Amino acid sequence: MKRHIETIGLALKRIAEKAKVRKGMLTIFAIFFVLQIYFVRELLAAELLFGMGFAVFFCIALTVYALGALGERGLDFAEAGIRVISNSARRGYASLEETSRKPFRTPRSESAQ
Repeated sequence: MKRHIETIGLALKRIAEKAKVRKGMLTIFAIFFVLQIYFVRELLAAELLFGMGFAVFFCIALTVYALGALGERGLDFAEAGIRVISNSARRGYASLEETSRKPFRTPRSESAQ
């Protein structure tokens, strides 16, 4: 096992000693590293954009839900108000009808005699 590791180590030293190969390897590693950083930055940017889009859709859905809930609550309040108004109108109409049935002048008034 040691022999294989030593042979691999010697081979790597020979390769590293050559300036052109070393420069090329460093260039390849640098390009790979830069591309990895670029890829990660692009993924983060895409994730942030998707997050903002979902936040906008969430706000729109929340607004629609809130308006629907307020509309239902408003209809409940309107129904209660209409009941109060209809009861008042019914009593007013009944009192008006009762008043109209009574004679305007009493039988003992001057103009009736």
